Amino acid sequence: MDAYTSLPRNISYILSSIIIPKRNKLNRQGNVPRKQSKMIHDKYQRHAFLVCSQRDHLSDKAIIFNVEEALLKSSSLFPYFMLVAFEAGNPLRALILLALYPLICIAGKDMGLKIMVMVCFFGLKKESCYKMGRAVMPKALLDDVGVEGFDVVNKCKRKIGVSNMPKVMVESFLKDYLEIDLAFGREIKDFHGYYIGLLEENEDVIHLEKILGEEEVSSSNVIGACGSSDSLTHPWFSNCKKMYITSVGERKQWQTLPRDKYPKSLIFHDGRLVSKPTPKMSIALFMWLPFSLFLVIMRLLPCITLPFKIVRPILAFLGMRLIVSEPKPSNPSSPRSEKPHKRRRGILYVCNHRTLCEPVYLKLALEKDVVGLSYGVSKIINFLSPSVTVTLSRKREEDAMIIRKFLDQGHNLSICPEGTTCREPYLLRFSPLFAEVSDYLVPVAINSCFTMFYGNTAAGFKFLDPVYFLMDPHPSYTVRLLEKVRGLPARRDHDGMSKFDLANQVQREIAEALGFECTRLTRKDKYFILAGNDGTVK
Repeated sequence: MDAYTSLPRNISYILSSIIIPKRNKLNRQGNVPRKQSKMIHDKYQRHAFLVCSQRDHLSDKAIIFNVEEALLKSSSLFPYFMLVAFEAGNPLRALILLALYPLICIAGKDMGLKIMVMVCFFGLKKESCYKMGRAVMPKALLDDVGVEGFDVVNKCKRKIGVSNMPKVMVESFLKDYLEIDLAFGREIKDFHGYYIGLLEENEDVIHLEKILGEEEVSSSNVIGACGSSDSLTHPWFSNCKKMYITSVGERKQWQTLPRDKYPKSLIFHDGRLVSKPTPKMSIALFMWLPFSLFLVIMRLLPCITLPFKIVRPILAFLGMRLIVSEPKPSNPSSPRSEKPHKRRRGILYVCNHRTLCEPVYLKLALEKDVVGLSYGVSKIINFLSPSVTVTLSRKREEDAMIIRKFLDQGHNLSICPEGTTCREPYLLRFSPLFAEVSDYLVPVAINSCFTMFYGNTAAGFKFLDPVYFLMDPHPSYTVRLLEKVRGLPARRDHDGMSKFDLANQVQREIAEALGFECTRLTRKDKYFILAGNDGTVK
């Protein structure tokens, strides 16, 4: 029985002796002799994390904290590396990482970290990993931040985050969204712009005197926060006069940081996976993939071949849910003022943009044909779309002429003035083109919900957007038709309202119906943040 019990320990020892060089000096991983480690532990004034934080005054303190042990609730790094493998790499790389998960568990903390870095980063471009760190990681990490840990860190005057994860994974999360002054993580070796999957061992440690000043470092204003004895061996914690200590059990009881307490709102994020890929979630993901490819065909064929009146119950049977809400009948005065020939014109539906499927779901909700107006959609998506799609040129006069032509021919049109999709409960700035081309507008408030895959992306292959949307187990759409609004051509002398005022009014009505927040951000802002380009599809 003892031989079986010691087997994982022996394997970990053999792997460590091969890959990790032996050291006697204090290093970042905490490989120190037991006597030296005891001297380090005895040096600090160690205190309970939450009790002392409530009692002490932290507004004039500088804090050095371990990100994984003083800020995040989860004690496992595997889900974050799985995100890197799936989003920056590919599903095959993620499957290899999942297969190595038992070895990662028995190899120990340091050796397991080295294995995950090698599998996830080997051969990847530095530039693509940097974009992934800005677009994908902040959402996953923010969902794991504990309120209690964040409140302690946020009370301090200066904040320095130290992470065991590679710096490219945590820097944007800490500095851009939590407003941490300095973020430090592990560096990965690279060759001509490509990572080779090995961590830098001998990293230069920046002296705190150069950052905080000698007076503050020498005083008792520098405190630390971590959760394990290994973290105490980090050279920076040697400058701390007091240490706040957390435990795994304590962090599991923390409350998740609510969205309204984010120092900076998370409006844009990218990636295909909806949930954090824990080991159980990852197993479910790869078990679902083969069946989901068959389901894509089963869901797409009825939309292309069958009349749309019988498509809706078939899609509901296949797991795709649609909820339709229409305004209560009233006595509108607008139809009286319309001329007889105006009534035969098509209707312009103004929608917010969640995925590329708004025209299809609007067609199913109305049970009549709707032509979708889009900007820069790829030819593959146009070919797969069950509804007719017209591509606009982003030139105002040409686009206005196209829209008026289709409306005069009696076609019903749908347009998304945001110009790009937004996953979070925010609305981007509405382009005012729609306000000038139609006498009457119908605002449509649309919301979507996914369980496994997002049906849109900024930096990935956009032609796969409808495929991932159809691969999701239970995608749902809510379509809410709002009261008709008069466009500028139907207003006498425009009633003192400009096209921008009318666009903002429609934006506010849709936001109120959905409980979303209006912003002044545009498509260019989104793609600059997530992909580093202007979002033009070539």
